[in-house]
Amino acid sequence: MAEKIDIIPHASREDQYKNILPQIKALIEGETDTIANMANISAVLKEVFHFLWVGFYIVKKDELVLGPFQGPVACTRIKYGRGVCGTAWKENRIIIVPDVNTFAGHIACSSESRSEIVIPLRRHGEVFAVLDIDSEFENNFTETDSTYLELIIKNLLK
Repeated sequence: MAEKIDIIPHASREDQYKNILPQIKALIEGETDTIANMANISAVLKEVFHFLWVGFYIVKKDELVLGPFQGPVACTRIKYGRGVCGTAWKENRIIIVPDVNTFAGHIACSSESRSEIVIPLRRHGEVFAVLDIDSEFENNFTETDSTYLELIIKNLLK
């Protein structure tokens, strides 16, 4: 297990993702506890990219329940189909929101949040959790984030 994540100063976001992918793989390799791995992935993403909030919500019955995260306090429970996370769960797809103020039904867990990306985690085709990342900047997420975050999640699910 790594004790420290190697960060490349002044690298592009894509280069940072390429740099941390093998480090995350090494960090979670051999650890079978999904919650522990979610915690470390949250920490790495927060440390490398300085996002406002990085964390997981876990499906429990008819709602998402707060899991491991890094950042300010967060909403504890989100109903199916509500907000960006609940919508990503319901629609079983990645959602990128350039401006959270334009997303109908957005749940403002933090007034500092301006943009958001949510990646569903699936087992046997069913969403069992979501990775939620908030930024204090509008238009902070792109297809690059979507692509690499999905690769990170695939490592988590091995």
